[in-house]
Amino acid sequence: MRDLGVGFGYLVKGQKWVAKHGRWFGFGLLPGLVTLVLYVGALVGLGYGADDLAAWATPFADDWTSPWLDVLRGTLTALVFVFGLFLAVITFTAVTLLVGQPFYESLSEAVDRDEGGEVPESGLPLWRELWISARDSLRILLRVAFYGILLFACGFIPVVGQTVVPVVGFCVSGFFLTEELTSVALQRRGVELKERLSLLRGRRTAVLGFGVPLTLAFLVPFVAVFLMPGAVAGATLMARDLRGETSDEDRDGASPENERHDGNLPPSGGDQGVHHLPH
Repeated sequence: MRDLGVGFGYLVKGQKWVAKHGRWFGFGLLPGLVTLVLYVGALVGLGYGADDLAAWATPFADDWTSPWLDVLRGTLTALVFVFGLFLAVITFTAVTLLVGQPFYESLSEAVDRDEGGEVPESGLPLWRELWISARDSLRILLRVAFYGILLFACGFIPVVGQTVVPVVGFCVSGFFLTEELTSVALQRRGVELKERLSLLRGRRTAVLGFGVPLTLAFLVPFVAVFLMPGAVAGATLMARDLRGETSDEDRDGASPENERHDGNLPPSGGDQGVHHLPH
């Protein structure tokens, strides 16, 4: 359970990082705002056209008498809009990352630079990076759709469908949301999707600690826009942890005295015959 707090800690650290570096916060807001405008426009259009779509899909009901015709098409109109809203929520992050690929890569590089050590670069042209991001996002969305259909079917199971299934659903969403966000930093490091998923499964509890609270917050689109820069920063810090990279602060803290306590150097004093295994 300690890893749960570690994951949430990276989420908080990411938000603190962009708050401390205000220029990057404003820089990171731009893709989210652009995507939000596009999504709002699409949802408004869907809202105006959903009733026409419902009428087009139910020609067999043209001769039905009121109130059955109104009930059928009203229900279908509501379902179409709810489904569109659901798609908007689950695709918002992927589309924002795709639109803001250069923005978020620069932000992620700034976090790496601030932490010290090497700042990995993919060395790929922008079109190639966009292609890889779009391809991997589609693969993730297919996985999310599979789990979504499975969980939707399980939702009809009495009691379990109303208690366990929603919790599992948020965990699945949190896991894949974290994958999308960490991909910004890991893709720069040349880590393929299969390896990324393996890294995340190895720290599943930390991933859920990062992704589940963010998923709940992202249900509100305006909140998602303002949290995205910090989410990318926090995901970069998590990616460094997953890859075993250390910051300058960690290296500076590894003084000889600390290393003695960690077992990496023999302690001073009389027990020279005792050998400590390195961690």
